[in-house]
Amino acid sequence: MQNERNKLIRSLIFPFLLIVILWIIKAAEVFFVFDLTFLGILPLKAWGLIGIFTAPLIHADFAHLGSNTLPLFVLTAGLFYFYREIAFRIFFLNWFMVGLWVWLFARGEAPHIGASGLVYGLASFHLFSGLIRREPRLMAFSLLVIFLYGSIIWGIFPQFFPDKNISWESHLMGLISGFVLAIYYHNDGIQRKKYEWHEEEEEEEENPEYAKYSPSGELLPEQPEKKEENKPEYQSDVTDNNIKFNY
Repeated sequence: MQNERNKLIRSLIFPFLLIVILWIIKAAEVFFVFDLTFLGILPLKAWGLIGIFTAPLIHADFAHLGSNTLPLFVLTAGLFYFYREIAFRIFFLNWFMVGLWVWLFARGEAPHIGASGLVYGLASFHLFSGLIRREPRLMAFSLLVIFLYGSIIWGIFPQFFPDKNISWESHLMGLISGFVLAIYYHNDGIQRKKYEWHEEEEEEEENPEYAKYSPSGELLPEQPEKKEENKPEYQSDVTDNNIKFNY
């Protein structure tokens, strides 16, 4: 129990620090009245490459940041709890892959900002990793992800949000990134336990009681015990004065 508690506490440290950093950046942006959207991803623009590393840290407003805060915290904590050995690799590869793919495949002149691509990537990784590994705890967390954030799938269809300027490309790339990472790292981290069943020796040999029953379970008739015949003592016939001696 103590080990599980320590494991849970350790898994909360990184996501907590991440969320604090995001809120400090947004608070500083508002307090000092400056705009950091130039640090977003500008597709196919050389100066937009910086956004691959900085875009998830920048948000349009507090509402935008607030919508990403809870899912980012929960999914990152789950990553560090269940996949501690590979958590940093998964997190930062997801960060980089989503940013790079958005830069390559997105269109338009508007910068892409926000951590929603990270959220989609982590949700996708948890979902597909649980299904691929078929480990009970991971599958349970996958179901929790579906229950809590299953509706985010609509975020890859911009036609459902005609009045919102959402980066559906980041959402789509996040889903793909999580799927790719779940497959690539399916042999790393927690795995489903495999049980080996050893064939038991025939119990009839160990317990003679089982010999009284047929394979169908019927009681067999008792066999009469074989009695050893009394063998006569060594007998020698000596025909001497018609006397028989027994030895």
